[in-house]
Amino acid sequence: MYVRPAAAAAAAFLGFTLTLLGGTAASAATGPSVPSSPSGSGPGAPAGTAGPAGTAGPAGAPGLLGPVVYAHRGASAYAPENTLAAIDLARRLGFDWVENDVQRTKDGELVVVHDDTLARTTDVEQAFPDRKPWRVKDFTAAEIATLDAGSWFGEEFAGERVPTLRQYLDRVDHNRQRLLLETKKPELYPGVEKQTLQVLDDAGWLDADHVQRRLVVQSFSADSVRIVHDLRPDLVTAFLGTPTVADLPKYARFTDRINPWHTTISADWVAAVHDLRGAHGKAMEVDTWIVDDAATARKVQGMGVDGIITNAPDVVRHAVLGAFARQGRSAK
Repeated sequence: MYVRPAAAAAAAFLGFTLTLLGGTAASAATGPSVPSSPSGSGPGAPAGTAGPAGTAGPAGAPGLLGPVVYAHRGASAYAPENTLAAIDLARRLGFDWVENDVQRTKDGELVVVHDDTLARTTDVEQAFPDRKPWRVKDFTAAEIATLDAGSWFGEEFAGERVPTLRQYLDRVDHNRQRLLLETKKPELYPGVEKQTLQVLDDAGWLDADHVQRRLVVQSFSADSVRIVHDLRPDLVTAFLGTPTVADLPKYARFTDRINPWHTTISADWVAAVHDLRGAHGKAMEVDTWIVDDAATARKVQGMGVDGIITNAPDVVRHAVLGAFARQGRSAK
C-alpha cells in the first residue's frame, strides 16, 4: 500500500505543491493562525474544518466540493508515517482527517505503527540486534519508546518516536483534527477492540462530539469491525476491502462504509454500495485507498467515491478541486 519517496525528492515535491496551491493549504482551516504544538514542532490552534476537498460533516461525510481527503498515516509522503510529525504536517497543510494503525506491545500498551515488526520504520535492528524478527508484540512499550522512528525517512526527522495510542489521540485532539483509526492485524492481539475503545474513552474520544463528527474505526477484519460495532453501536465503522455486490448486504448490518483499494472498484460497484443502508440507517459510503497522483484522484472522484485516503493529501486536494472547478465551468 505504501512506497516511500526519497526524502529529498519528497521535500522538493512538497515545495512545488505548496507553490502550485498558491497558499491555499495554509489558509484552508478556519480560525486564527496556528502556533506551535506542545513539542514546538507543529500546530496547536483549533483547526476548524479543512479546505473544501477536506471539509467533512458528521464522521467524515463527503465535503461540499468533492470527496473528503484523509491523510494516510499523516502526511506520510513528506514525514515519517504514523508519527506526531506526520499528523502535525497534515494539519499545517490544512487537513482535518488523519489515518493511523494500532498494534499492541508485549506489556499490553497500544502503539501507533503499521507493520507488525519494527524493522522498516525504526532503528530497532541496531538498538536490539539479537531480537529478530523484531515484532511489535515482542517488545515492551518502554523499549519501543527508545527507538528512532524518523531517521529512516530523513535526517531532519531524527528522534521521532513511535507514539502510544494515547499520545497520538492527545495530539490529534490538540490539533482539532479527526481520526480514521485502524485496528491492524487484530488476530495477533485478542481483545484489542475493547482495549482500543477503553483508551479512546480514557482520552475523551467517546463523547458525542468525537463519535458524531471526529472518529471512524476501520479494519481489514470483518470480525474486528463487527466487534467494535457490537461494543459501541454509536460509532461509525468501516470495512477495508472490496466485497462482491452480492455480499454487500452482509456488511451493511454492522458497518457504515466499505473502504476498498482503488484498483478494485468501478462506478457501478460504488453505486451498489451507495444503494445500501448501513448500520446507522444511512446510505453506505466508500473511501478508497491509496491514491497519490492527480490522474487517479480524478478517476475515483468520477466514480463517485465519498473519500480518498492518500499519502500526499495536497496533491489529491488540488486534483479534485480542479476537477470540480472544470465541472462547474462546463455546466455554465
